[in-house]
Amino acid sequence: MAGPLTRFAIRAAYHARQLPRFAWYAAHAAAVSRLAAKARKEEGESKRPRAHTAAPVPDRDSLYEDMAALFRQDLANVEAGIYPLPADHDGSLVTRLRRSSLFFEDLPSVHHRRESGGHSEVLTEETRGKRPRYYLQNFHFQTGGWMTEDSAQRYDTQVEVLFSGTANAMRRQALPPLQQVFAGRDQRQLRLLDVGCGTGRFLDCAKQVWPRLPCLGIDLSEAYVREAKQHLQRWSWLNLVVANGEAIPLPDASQDAVTSIFVFHELPPQVRRTVFREFARVLKPGGRLVLVDSLQRGDKPEYDGLLELFPQNYHEPYFAGYIEEDFGALARACDLTHTRDETAYVSKVMVFDKPS
Repeated sequence: MAGPLTRFAIRAAYHARQLPRFAWYAAHAAAVSRLAAKARKEEGESKRPRAHTAAPVPDRDSLYEDMAALFRQDLANVEAGIYPLPADHDGSLVTRLRRSSLFFEDLPSVHHRRESGGHSEVLTEETRGKRPRYYLQNFHFQTGGWMTEDSAQRYDTQVEVLFSGTANAMRRQALPPLQQVFAGRDQRQLRLLDVGCGTGRFLDCAKQVWPRLPCLGIDLSEAYVREAKQHLQRWSWLNLVVANGEAIPLPDASQDAVTSIFVFHELPPQVRRTVFREFARVLKPGGRLVLVDSLQRGDKPEYDGLLELFPQNYHEPYFAGYIEEDFGALARACDLTHTRDETAYVSKVMVFDKPS
């Protein structure tokens, strides 16, 4: 536990890192809202049905209060020694400006797809059959889906803008459940698998805590795996490969922990079950599975309307099914124990254990 002076220094350093980052992405989010309103005004009445919900939707003040609560929890984890003062590794100012430019350049195309309902540009003769059909879509209406280099370079800006700079803080909430099962053990003898690793942001969080922990990240996108390799090149004891969570290329009972961050809401129901069975298969007895994804209906009733609006404003065809999914039943069907759930702003941390 940190002493008073150390605690003050930690808090000062934390705020010095996180407040400018929050302001950067929150300003992007505000700009997006203004540009969208301007586009709608210029184009007149949209042909697309207006997004609607009868369920409660949090106001802006409530959203900011919950963001602040997330950052307070993030800081408390640092002060408790669960993980070090986080480094988000967003790159130099030049890098951030370039990624910001890529993000804004894609907004007109995103708006056009949203208004026209276009979401299958990724499915071409070149890509057909090379990835599962459900994967070949323009999720979030973004150009390239998950298949292109530009998409991989835009992704982290898109997600942080969507969550006003809180995405990494939500990802880090998967670290305390891991720390509970890794504590007191030789990290070099453990194995962590991250499924749907994307550009490697969660693995970066994990390696800051356990730099000698052997980690494997898998993802279906070659472009995103290349981006992850670039982002994670500072770390050793790490491997990244293109692979499908429906058929994980690992032996039975080979992993001490499995993580999957912001993936399950983009999987069809039957695929969720297949992937979950694979997680259970590769976990060692006594191993732990940690999922971080969106809130589900009823987790925070005041957010239920926001959950209904999300797939109406973004192309997320499996989200409505995800928010009703019974993960306890999925766990029981795979002989896993659903240990607990915790909420973190608009995300949910789900913890499952494989009996010893």
